[in-house]
Amino acid sequence: MLRDIRQVLQLIKLTGKLRRHGGSRAAGGLLVLFWTDTGDSVQTLNCTVAAAGPWCAGTEIKALELDLKKSMFPYKQPCPDPDPEELNAFTDLYGSLRLLLSFQIKIHLKFKLMEHVSLHEIRVKLKRKIAQADQSSVILDVSSSALPPQCVKKGCWCRGGHPVIRDKLWLSIPPQAMDQGLFGELGVQLVTLLNPCVLQYPNLPTELTTIQVLVYSPSNIPLPGPSGFFQTLPAALDCQQLGLDRLDCSSLQGKQQPADFVHSGGTIYTVEQENWDDPEQESSHLPVEQSLLLFLFLQHSDPFISQVTDLMAAEMLIERHLEDILNNNKQAVTAALQSELGNTMKARNHRKKQQERLHSAAEVILRSTITIVSCSSNMDFRNSCLNLMKVHDTHELSASLRESLWKVTLWKFLPRSMCCFTQVMF
Repeated sequence: MLRDIRQVLQLIKLTGKLRRHGGSRAAGGLLVLFWTDTGDSVQTLNCTVAAAGPWCAGTEIKALELDLKKSMFPYKQPCPDPDPEELNAFTDLYGSLRLLLSFQIKIHLKFKLMEHVSLHEIRVKLKRKIAQADQSSVILDVSSSALPPQCVKKGCWCRGGHPVIRDKLWLSIPPQAMDQGLFGELGVQLVTLLNPCVLQYPNLPTELTTIQVLVYSPSNIPLPGPSGFFQTLPAALDCQQLGLDRLDCSSLQGKQQPADFVHSGGTIYTVEQENWDDPEQESSHLPVEQSLLLFLFLQHSDPFISQVTDLMAAEMLIERHLEDILNNNKQAVTAALQSELGNTMKARNHRKKQQERLHSAAEVILRSTITIVSCSSNMDFRNSCLNLMKVHDTHELSASLRESLWKVTLWKFLPRSMCCFTQVMF
């Protein structure tokens, strides 16, 4: 089912891509609607794909349906019309429809709705444009659902991340894929994204808890995962060099996606770091948990193919032989991922060392202040210090000063022009 839908989206995007090479604008929108007609033993899933905007202008529905029948699946029967209100909301944003395609998929599922309607609303809060060499730009959803820690109640919090584009890695095509007709140049563009962003709070402790790897086809459609290559990746990485105790692959196939993950699918690893957990650490001082997303955008070009059906066939071969491609380039791909993780951990280790220096300086300030107050023979001075901190003795004074100093240092705010600030409201 998902494969059929993914191929429809690939075909539409490839058609639009060919038109953009002819000078058309890339603005517009793409809508996918699903609804069901329930039977006794077979569930019919209706799907409508609608497009609006200059990017798909001139696309012929009949030609598109013919390409679908040739490359993917025949239509079973006419599909009922979609909900007009859904289409109206879409056209209000992107203008009149340039393309409307509906089809049905048969799936063997049995469930009861109990007359309950569930509405799921997805909003893209923050987006970043990723420009790729010789490729169309990619719009990434970089929003983060992570809540800010208590220490930034009165400050601002960056609600998104900042993608980092790395060098393209060229891949060799394995013989078994070439035997089936896959030729040309194949590469992968790596993009990393660390969420949530804490650049504006340099003294705030952080902890990398998860790493998510997502692979996209040349038409920027997410490919299913995880694959065997990524499931065995932790064993191929040098975790000691990265400063990690262990990476555990935690596949989400058949499981519910965590609420704090914006991008679904792919392969997810849980991270264990050296010497981080402190059982005596107060809950208000716990580090901010961060997730690292590794995007692998596959790129393919073949000067000898130009028809949409040929491009679709090439993408289907890439998807079918993705495991072979990754294994055929195992050393290069593993080295690139090791380098990406190393760059992330290097920046995190530098941040941690800066925080350790600050912590050492704060301890010196704290000890000096307590010594001055404790050793002072001026009772008025000592009482004034205790009254100002609203404590009864020097023991309480030490704890109060430590908490106040911790808040002052962690609340240090450095504005960053790249960040998208949101005023924190509680």
